Amino acid sequence: MKSSTPWILALSSLLLIPLSSLAQDGNDKDAIIPADLIEDPHVREELGVNEFTAPSIRLIFDDLSQLAPLPVEETKHVIPKRMPLDRSDLSLEIGFLIAEGFLVVQNKMLNDIEGIAKELSRYGKALGAGERVNRHAASLLEHAKNNRPEKLKEELSATQKDVEIELVQLRDADLAHLISLGGWARALECAALAVDEDFTEERANQLFREDVADYYEVILGSLDPRVSQRKHMISIRQICEQLKFTMTLAADEEPTEAKVKSIREQSAKLAQLALSRGK
Repeated sequence: MKSSTPWILALSSLLLIPLSSLAQDGNDKDAIIPADLIEDPHVREELGVNEFTAPSIRLIFDDLSQLAPLPVEETKHVIPKRMPLDRSDLSLEIGFLIAEGFLVVQNKMLNDIEGIAKELSRYGKALGAGERVNRHAASLLEHAKNNRPEKLKEELSATQKDVEIELVQLRDADLAHLISLGGWARALECAALAVDEDFTEERANQLFREDVADYYEVILGSLDPRVSQRKHMISIRQICEQLKFTMTLAADEEPTEAKVKSIREQSAKLAQLALSRGK
């Protein structure tokens, strides 16, 4: 039996994203954010951007905490030094970088924070959030130097929020959703490998979040067609749909090693596509 988890909350606690109440491809399904992945919704309300929220990368990692430490080196990606030209790719990759920050903190690889902070500054500037991200990058370096892992997590989380807020204010909320997606792609890839290499039903249950896969699949269909119809975005959405199907368990069904292996393969493809820049 699939174990109950803390994220099962009253329906009234779920938030709907009215940004695209009707999906661009004609799908009229609303994107429902899993309630346990919403962080500090009042922050955006106070800033006048309460029409937008997205899953928190920090809470995605918190949800996978029972699998820690997640494999970093075995799943390492090399992001090209040249910045992507398309802003949707910039958004996916900055989400990927924020997730990388959580991974190195979790694995106590604080010497890697400097490189991540520099990359975050570059990507933040390219997205129009340079001033906000530079402040966080400086704090990341300070907290890494003084070995403050919780403070590092707070700064990484604040980086996601501030870039999202800047994008919403620039009327680029579509791109803000991709930051969260990039972070989830990196986290899921590591988590699926961890469970595949050390399988138990309890550990496997941490992967079976069909609600998260469903959220991203619906959101991708609701983006501006100039983003959603890019070849790799179509492929990413198809993988999210496949993941949703694989992760869905019947009431009396247990997760299996075969399903975990399938999630591992699909998540590896998802991570590669997130960094592919449409190539």
